[in-house]
Amino acid sequence: MGQNQHADMKLDARGLTCPLPLLKAKQVLNGMDSGLVLEVTCTDSGSVRDFQVFSEQSGNQLLYSEEEAGTYSYWLCKK
Repeated sequence: MGQNQHADMKLDARGLTCPLPLLKAKQVLNGMDSGLVLEVTCTDSGSVRDFQVFSEQSGNQLLYSEEEAGTYSYWLCKK
């Protein structure tokens, strides 16, 4: 993300396999206020589709996603 962007909460889900990264992200988002940003870091390649579909179905906005050296990062804005 840009240098001025920051995450309000961070979730390290590296080493967890599907569906755990998404389930843990949902738990954290449930405890967050609307408009706050969650950064999720994980190593599960299946998470790419999981987070896209979750964003579309839940209304939580997927602001950004990237993959670098087998690590996936997602920035979600709580609806």
